[in-house]
Amino acid sequence: MKIALRLSYLGTAYHGWQRQKNGVTVQQRLEEAIEKTCGRHAAVSGCGRTDAGVHAEAYIASMALDCAIPMDRLPYALNARLPDDIVVHRACIVPDDFDARFSCKRKEYTYRIHNAPTRDPFYIDRAWFYPQPLDVERMRAAAAHFVGVHDFSAVRSIGTPVRSPVREIYYLDVERTGDRIELRVCADGFLYNMVRAITGTLVFVGNGKIEPAQIPAILDSRDREQGGPTAPACGLYMTALTYGMENIDVQSKRF
Repeated sequence: MKIALRLSYLGTAYHGWQRQKNGVTVQQRLEEAIEKTCGRHAAVSGCGRTDAGVHAEAYIASMALDCAIPMDRLPYALNARLPDDIVVHRACIVPDDFDARFSCKRKEYTYRIHNAPTRDPFYIDRAWFYPQPLDVERMRAAAAHFVGVHDFSAVRSIGTPVRSPVREIYYLDVERTGDRIELRVCADGFLYNMVRAITGTLVFVGNGKIEPAQIPAILDSRDREQGGPTAPACGLYMTALTYGMENIDVQSKRF
């Protein structure tokens, strides 16, 4: 049978989601816990290849597995064998053709910036510390230009080959609460480092290095050198996922 798991994790200690030869990953730890719990190996598919240091408040994984443990008890059994920074919240049976990655219709990421003169130890590895003042209104004006269907080559890094760099962003919100700025972006898919490159570009807008009105020309250039820097991994979180299935969808806090 096909099983879907909803989990969350802090990515600080891991080399991303996907198994690596040279470092411990979230997928590896989850597959090890499944094997110890169910007595057999299961190849787990994840909804996204989060990079080293990236976090997930919401994440869906799926696998084909004959498991005698009831679905309402499986999360507790797995959590007993997982490290404290990875938690399974729900398990459910899904159709045989379900895949955590390819069945996903929308993904939302949130990037968090700690914008204050001095560091806060409670934000270490949880947000990008950026001490220079940032103008959120300028950042909002620039963010509006990213919404819609575009070729996002100018805000991605070279990574896994893709058929097309065209994606659709449904919304890109910029909000400040005290000294924390959050960028919340939802799309039908993301290119490698796309959210972090958009964040770095909006930060350059916020500190006056790029004008909001320059964003369309930057996108049209398809030139990564025209945008801002790639923001650090520590501030990036996967926060919402849409499959059109009530039992596994994780709704955005935006609504």
